Amino acid sequence: MKLCSLISGSGTGLGIVTPGGIADMAAAGCTLTLDDVIKGAAVPGLTGEEKLISPSDAVFGNICSPGKIPCVGLNYKKHAQETGGTPPAQPVIFSKFNDCLSPAGGSIELPPWLRCFDYEAELVAVIGRTAWNVTPQEAKACVFGYTCGNDLSARDSQFISNQWLIGKTFPGFGPCGPYVVTADEFDPDEPHSIVCTRNGVTVQSDDVSDMIFPVAETVSYISRYCRLEPGDLIFTGTPSGVVLGQPKGSRNWLKRGETLCVTIEGIGTLENTLV
Repeated sequence: MKLCSLISGSGTGLGIVTPGGIADMAAAGCTLTLDDVIKGAAVPGLTGEEKLISPSDAVFGNICSPGKIPCVGLNYKKHAQETGGTPPAQPVIFSKFNDCLSPAGGSIELPPWLRCFDYEAELVAVIGRTAWNVTPQEAKACVFGYTCGNDLSARDSQFISNQWLIGKTFPGFGPCGPYVVTADEFDPDEPHSIVCTRNGVTVQSDDVSDMIFPVAETVSYISRYCRLEPGDLIFTGTPSGVVLGQPKGSRNWLKRGETLCVTIEGIGTLENTLV
């Protein structure tokens, strides 16, 4: 099932993707949000009478209200190599703050006092059950679904120290969406292409199955150190092709007015504009 957070004349509510468009469940009188469904509410059945909205006309909201946003760094071998690192023996974990979240289609403000802005296309796991010291086998059952994300980064603040936090936590620097595909329909261990385009030009292209640490292993690892709860989001790492991986002196950092798209096969396309 493919779901979204839909903003319409009826307010912000649940959207269900159908072959004919996105069913506006709020307009049909349903008070549930995608956040409610992620946290355990049953998805209402479709009657066929729901108002359908074309994806091109849809206005999306944030997919949920996460309590935590852990992130994995250097989780694709080629990305670790291009940034001058070596593939890690254990997952490299950092975090984003909750106000980093922004919806598909939204504009993201670049702080004017910094200049080295970069993109990072990522598969994002949406937690649906409490995960606290779970095994990798148990971890899969704790994932509600998957969405597209962009771990936007300010490299000139990220590397001030050996802690990455201050390069990752600006408001809006963690867009996600537009859709969440439930885990029964998306297996991250199977091949799914992940692509990032910058103003229509492909800059990253890989497959999510090429992660060093698969999703189940990552969820299990993180759950040893923080209690994951329904609605938490895990950014699972980015492939090669980031600006940071280009030779010094020729790095073409992101600029205001540019458009970034992250497309993951089986999920959809997350598009955002930089301002």
